[in-house]
Amino acid sequence: MQTTLSDEEVIRHYLPNQPDHCFEALYNRYVKKVYRRCLSMTNDSLQAEDFTHDIFIKVFHKLDGFQQKSSFSTWLYSISYNYCADQLRLSKRLPTTTLEENTDWYNSDSIEAQLQEETLQVMKMAMEKLSAQERSLLRLKYEDGLSIEEIAQMYELKESAVKMRLKRSREKIQRLCAKHN
Repeated sequence: MQTTLSDEEVIRHYLPNQPDHCFEALYNRYVKKVYRRCLSMTNDSLQAEDFTHDIFIKVFHKLDGFQQKSSFSTWLYSISYNYCADQLRLSKRLPTTTLEENTDWYNSDSIEAQLQEETLQVMKMAMEKLSAQERSLLRLKYEDGLSIEEIAQMYELKESAVKMRLKRSREKIQRLCAKHN
């Protein structure tokens, strides 16, 4: 029966009296999508699994606070992205390198890798200066491969508004990267 109900209807119908049923229905609908989001950010299947479970625990505890200002999937996506980004930021504060990583700095390939890493760091710093919505739009379009139409539906915007926001976000990234170089 819950497969015919929207996410919001499942929450309204099952959360007050059958919270386990509500959680199970939503978990089954979104676990693969959340895992893919985590995997795209971590590039580590075990870490992505851990993050996915942590995210659903967090969502379950916050579910009664879901205010339906956006769709459940958008709310869940936002929590997923922010959780992964926070965890990755925390792990960067305590960098770990192996002895093998330290020995290949003589290699010319490592110079190219270092340049790529520096470029990635500049891009990450620029992305961090964007608003959460700007980052989300860019990631939906360029990492997740969603169409303008799909993004417009997700955010309940006109396609032209999505195109303009993407354009402005790209221009902002370019300006921020140019400042750094």
